[in-house]
Amino acid sequence: MIPFLDLKNINGQYRAELIEACTRVIDSGWYIGGNELAQFEQNFADYCGVKFAIGVANGLDALILTLRAWKELGKLKDGDEVIVPSNTYIASILAITANNLTPILVEPDINTYNIDPKKIEAAITPKTKVILPVHLYGQLAEMPEIMTIANQHNLLVLEDSAQSHGAEINGTRAGNWGDASGFSFYPGKNLGALGDAGAVTTNNEELAQMLRALRNYGSHEKYKNLVPGVNSRLDEIQAAMLDIKLKYLDHEVAHRRKIAQLYLQNIVNPLIKLPLEYKEAEKYQQHVWHLFVIRTEHRETLQEYLAEQGVQTLIHYPIPPHKQQAYKEWNDLNYPISEQIHAEVMSLPIGPTLSVEEAEKVIQLCNSFKA
Repeated sequence: MIPFLDLKNINGQYRAELIEACTRVIDSGWYIGGNELAQFEQNFADYCGVKFAIGVANGLDALILTLRAWKELGKLKDGDEVIVPSNTYIASILAITANNLTPILVEPDINTYNIDPKKIEAAITPKTKVILPVHLYGQLAEMPEIMTIANQHNLLVLEDSAQSHGAEINGTRAGNWGDASGFSFYPGKNLGALGDAGAVTTNNEELAQMLRALRNYGSHEKYKNLVPGVNSRLDEIQAAMLDIKLKYLDHEVAHRRKIAQLYLQNIVNPLIKLPLEYKEAEKYQQHVWHLFVIRTEHRETLQEYLAEQGVQTLIHYPIPPHKQQAYKEWNDLNYPISEQIHAEVMSLPIGPTLSVEEAEKVIQLCNSFKA
């Protein structure tokens, strides 16, 4: 069996260092809000090229708390509109509605799967306050264009960077384009913890201070609560493990790129639509290939065929947000590009421990597939 992603082997590469990090935390007797968190926050901020990284419990909280912080700082109020791609994972939208804000769904570019900047302008109203671009599958949204629009209309920008650790355009990485960015360190991410974890990056000190309070019951100082906060803290053990794995992130991404190039250059079956790696000279993209997502009108048949041949694939994601029961008031809305994408996408195996031989087997099977 060729697994979609082999987390045991990925983390096994660093087993000795991870055990040492765990042991160091256990022996320290300090498990929340200590030196390990401070060190990882600084190292991750440096990696992203920003001033501040604030560790939180997970990627969803990273988005929720950033929007909440802007409300506490008077930049947002109930009912304000947030522009978000219509084909994102539902967490991007949950963060908006959790704050009593209004999601405005905008269709993606069919080729990149990221929000289409040309459609953002038409969605802006007097109530629009935030653009929330999602860097889907490991490729940045068209951030130069998005930032131009945001600046023209005085809008905040919150990047959803859950799938794009290290991705960049012209040397500027995910997390350093907008006013803030939410990251997930879910185990399957390119930078994955051994449990749930997340972070917010920003260059705004006032926002960073508010986020540190919100994640800790709204407290800047023990037993003094300035705002109604939550418990959303990145613990010392996960911070220590993430700091170990951060050292190897670029190396792992390089291997993902190698596998992706093998797929791009050698899968030639006309029934399979390959992803677009955006490389226009004036805005060169560095895709980090969190997922290698193909499209086909024969998804179920192809997935069954590959499974029979010992290749595991996944679908990210089968149901668009506006068709989910959680947002049943949207079920009759029509977003044809998103609906096409969600009906056709399938993710092939890719990861830092997938061998060239395994990738070649996937290529051979994709090319031999007949509907």
